[in-house]
Amino acid sequence: MIEVRNLSKEFEDHLVLNNISATFHKGIVNMIIGKSGSGKTVFLKCMVGLIRPTSGEILYEGRNLLTMKTKEVKRLRREMGMLFQGSALFDSKTVLENVMFPLDMFSRMNKKERQKRAEFCLERVNLLDAAHLYPSEISGGMMKRAAIARAIALNPKYLFCDEPNSGLDPQTSQLIDELLASITKEFEITSVIVTHDMNSVMNIGEHIVFLNEGVKEWEGPKEQLKDADSEAVKKFIFASDVFKKK
Repeated sequence: MIEVRNLSKEFEDHLVLNNISATFHKGIVNMIIGKSGSGKTVFLKCMVGLIRPTSGEILYEGRNLLTMKTKEVKRLRREMGMLFQGSALFDSKTVLENVMFPLDMFSRMNKKERQKRAEFCLERVNLLDAAHLYPSEISGGMMKRAAIARAIALNPKYLFCDEPNSGLDPQTSQLIDELLASITKEFEITSVIVTHDMNSVMNIGEHIVFLNEGVKEWEGPKEQLKDADSEAVKKFIFASDVFKKK
């Protein structure tokens, strides 16, 4: 479980995140949603330590990221998997080599063990047949699956995804959604996904945090989202085709 307490972030006197508290639970798909510019990605980057907040606490099973020493932060980072918006694969490495990269950097496995683990992760995302190919030789959806395989290579406790469906067609988006949900359950990961895609929210979202102009407007289970007592939430979700069709 991850707990965020009273988190704020300013950039040159501009308050981007304002006193946000939220909880992200183990073994379920937690989602941070909101319109563009609401502070979702900044919030996620604060949670993983890429941006230091102005104030607040970020607790991983009670361990405060912001007061950790360098060695403790490095140890925690090994428990994290990250899926970036653009996949961020290395063009000069094969799919297999991309998945092996975090294992090469952080694990104590020998080369044979690292390759076996990487192949297992690729098989888990149904991409083992593309292990020998380079990113330029595979589709956008396959690149996302390769990035997911790399993100889970170190068997993380926490998985962070920034707009995982960005640039994908609806069918591939659904495939990525289902893959992330099944991996979350299978490995009991605390998954945190940033998205503005209401199809993803309704398909796999379980615990939802809604941000509006840097403020947490609402938090709760997906089933209660459409009944939220917030005009900003209602305006956001009912603008989606997911609800227009109903």
